[in-house]
Amino acid sequence: MKVAVAGTGYVGLSLATLLSQKNEVVALDVIPEKVEMINNRISPIQDEYIEKFFKEKNLNLKATLDYKEAFQGAKFIIISTPTNYDVNKNYFDTSSVEDIIKKVISMGIDTTMVVKSTIPVGFIESMKEKYGIDNIMFSPEFLREGRALYDNLYPSRIIVGEKSERAKEFAELLKSCSLKEDAIIKYMNSTEAEAVKLFANAYLALRVAYFNELDTYAELKGLNAQDIIEGVGLDPRIGTHYNNPSFGYGGYCFPKDTKQLLANYSGVPQNIIEAIVKSNDTRKEHIADMVLSKGPKIVGVYRLTMKSGSDNFRASAIQDVLAKISAKGVDIQIYEPTLKEDTFEGYRVEHNLKEFKTTSDVIIANRFNEELEDAVDKVYTRDIFRNN
Repeated sequence: MKVAVAGTGYVGLSLATLLSQKNEVVALDVIPEKVEMINNRISPIQDEYIEKFFKEKNLNLKATLDYKEAFQGAKFIIISTPTNYDVNKNYFDTSSVEDIIKKVISMGIDTTMVVKSTIPVGFIESMKEKYGIDNIMFSPEFLREGRALYDNLYPSRIIVGEKSERAKEFAELLKSCSLKEDAIIKYMNSTEAEAVKLFANAYLALRVAYFNELDTYAELKGLNAQDIIEGVGLDPRIGTHYNNPSFGYGGYCFPKDTKQLLANYSGVPQNIIEAIVKSNDTRKEHIADMVLSKGPKIVGVYRLTMKSGSDNFRASAIQDVLAKISAKGVDIQIYEPTLKEDTFEGYRVEHNLKEFKTTSDVIIANRFNEELEDAVDKVYTRDIFRNN
């Protein structure tokens, strides 16, 4: 079977890699450098399993800049282009997804589009009505940054937004390339599947916000946050997972998905969803206040990435924290090995780690690393359990 994948971010590249084990996969992207890297089996994103598969597996995978080459003859066209939240429109910017839909329509080919990008509730139905089409459905992804291919190989569940034979064929396509024989498959309408994606991420964001607020309480009251978190987590209904405090949630999904869900609640009574968004802002304010209370002249920001094993720092919480600190007139310097430039968003980038540690009065680290051990007296972090 030929499968096309439009967009080679975490979602698209992990799916392209997964499916190319047993199928012909052509991945489409608009960035020539990414296309060249994929064709040379160099992963453009940091993901241990993708890098491993690129080196060790004989993948039937090709990347291209030509959408016609990618889409022609494809049984399924997976759409995994970025959909960022637009604060002005109070809605997802789905233009990249819609652009792919229009390209497929213009070709007049017999194929099924499967949207994997995160979209507003009701998007698929609106596209069907707008363009007079029926060959499109939604299938949410549930992946972690840096572990995307692993999560496709061992899926927690496979959800397809349609109750049809083609939906079954797509679900079996994913399952056949995974390593989890008992993977759960659930079929529902696309609108419900769209809601599943947003509500699942909102719950995870809620959990992050909850333990961050617990940590804020413990910090200001002079209590041992680790003991409290561990004691709370011993209740099996709560559990000891996903409980490590941070500077706030960020990254590709949580900030935009919680705001999109809140926008979808227009006209519907709610308190919790809005509170999740506000809680994250409050947490970042608190972190900035705690750093400023130490009276530093120079604050060093250790890594912009949200967690170890990731090369993404889009919408990372630490960027909002440093903006709040900088607004008070404190100098900022950043240590981020993935940055080659000497400045980032107007802040100075220090490429020498030793110099960074020496010249910083306070070092803020969302996630602690052993290379900070010799400067631990300068480090401010809430990374209690030393894990992501």
